[in-house]
Amino acid sequence: MKRLLVFLFLSIIFSQCIAVKSKKTTFVTTENTIELSDDFKRPKLMIGIVVDQMRYDYLIKFYNKYGNNGFKRLMSNGYNLENVHYNYIPTYTAVGHASIYTGTTPTNHGIISNDWYDKYEKRSVYCVDDIRYETVGAKTGGKKSPQKMLTTTILDQLRLAQNMKGKSIGISIKDRSAILPAGHTANAAYWFEGGNEGKFISSTFYMNELPNWVTNFNNSGKANDYLNKTWDTYFDINTYTESLTDNNKFEGLFNGKETPTFPYNLAELRKENNNYSLLKAIPFGNSIVTDFAEATILGENLGKGDFTDFLAISYSSTDYIGHQFGVNAIELEDTYIRMDKEIERLLLFLDNQIGSNNYTLFLTADHAVVEVPAYLNSLKIPGGYFNNSEFKETLDKITIENFNSNEIIENVSNYQIYLNKEKLKELKLNVHNVSQIIADEIINIDNVYKSITALSLQSSNFNFGILKTLQNGYNQKFSGDILFVPNPSTISHNKTGTSHGSGYSYDTHVPLIFYGNRIKKGQSDKYYPIIDIAPTITSFLKITQASGNTGKPIIEVLK
Repeated sequence: MKRLLVFLFLSIIFSQCIAVKSKKTTFVTTENTIELSDDFKRPKLMIGIVVDQMRYDYLIKFYNKYGNNGFKRLMSNGYNLENVHYNYIPTYTAVGHASIYTGTTPTNHGIISNDWYDKYEKRSVYCVDDIRYETVGAKTGGKKSPQKMLTTTILDQLRLAQNMKGKSIGISIKDRSAILPAGHTANAAYWFEGGNEGKFISSTFYMNELPNWVTNFNNSGKANDYLNKTWDTYFDINTYTESLTDNNKFEGLFNGKETPTFPYNLAELRKENNNYSLLKAIPFGNSIVTDFAEATILGENLGKGDFTDFLAISYSSTDYIGHQFGVNAIELEDTYIRMDKEIERLLLFLDNQIGSNNYTLFLTADHAVVEVPAYLNSLKIPGGYFNNSEFKETLDKITIENFNSNEIIENVSNYQIYLNKEKLKELKLNVHNVSQIIADEIINIDNVYKSITALSLQSSNFNFGILKTLQNGYNQKFSGDILFVPNPSTISHNKTGTSHGSGYSYDTHVPLIFYGNRIKKGQSDKYYPIIDIAPTITSFLKITQASGNTGKPIIEVLK
């Protein structure tokens, strides 16, 4: 009996020692509750920041123009991952936001572009359009939902993990950039309606009327105030040495403006640029998003409750400006100088309102962008423009020569070809044979770099290269029958400004910085795909991964 008592006593002591050593993996018990240990406690507020069309190199290119408390603060005090890439085609806004927050590619989440051809309904569809719902807060612009996205987001998973406690909200200038990150269970998503509205609006998918704080924000006149400003350079224009001259032939124009030059009289330009829609295409569009983010945090008391809240913020004006002016414009350089100030303002607000130890965030981009091809050509660098009309004419010739019909092509969009299955049946043609013949023919067209059939993507496993990224973006249910890839630095766009969408590095390489509570300082040049963000966040929060997740946690961020 004495030996038994000694054994029991030693067992209890040993168990207590193990519990102490395992502080990071055990629960702490109190009289009535079980609480997570300090190492496991979630931050009061999670924040995702997406800067639309931000190339990784913008962190370096404009580094000397940034202040110490914006991008530099994140880079110096957060964990900076320098070699993060999108691992699929196409690199568009909707696809990027969906992939960041679901941890998977279009193969699984189903958002294959901003808009795409629906081969069942025989029409083009937009990624967040949903006629089952109505606009809230304006006359138009709100018949939206995330229902075309087939998987959950990390915001959904946080809501589920907390028994639908805590708030999840998405905000952006663009509807898709607010709706898709917020997911299916969000308390709200808000986006900016331009034209003559000039308001942040929502959908009956989320609510039947705007909260008072949103109405008050819309009535504050901020949007109008920004458009009564003059957009001039933040610093002396002569110091903008990272860009081309102010007036160059590679930049696009605002309506009513004869040259792409500073200053921009916004009060005059709004008259010919769809009024409040102009705000989207100038740096102050990012400013009003920061304003609205602050109002959201205050209006919803985010970060003040017993559960973790999640705010997804997307800055879209960088994309509009990049498209119009290109990579090497003073307008773009000035936009990122001002973007740095928005990050600084947001961080300071979070410090004061939430507390520097109570929030965690990540910052990334939904895609990058290519140099203006015409500018590359001026330097004898290959690049060009893909003419969609000429391509369709060539396709007609191919189908007439091979199948004696110009009716077998149903749609061409997003560098995908959809075949008319009814016509093929009528002509007794096999869809796979036809697809392969067309793929073999179009590879001979100028500016077409790769072509492949849907059957090949379904039956083969590509381990690397451009065909691997194309495969990651292919969805059997929604994608076309033949897919093709233009040559590097070749875009469907005007000769001024630029675009994106490819799987080449200039479109895939984006920043990724984690910062805040429980994030150590550090940097890494190890390669990571963008889909690793979501499982990193779910591992950080100790919750279940999103339903379609195929990414892996970035371990070095979590150590």
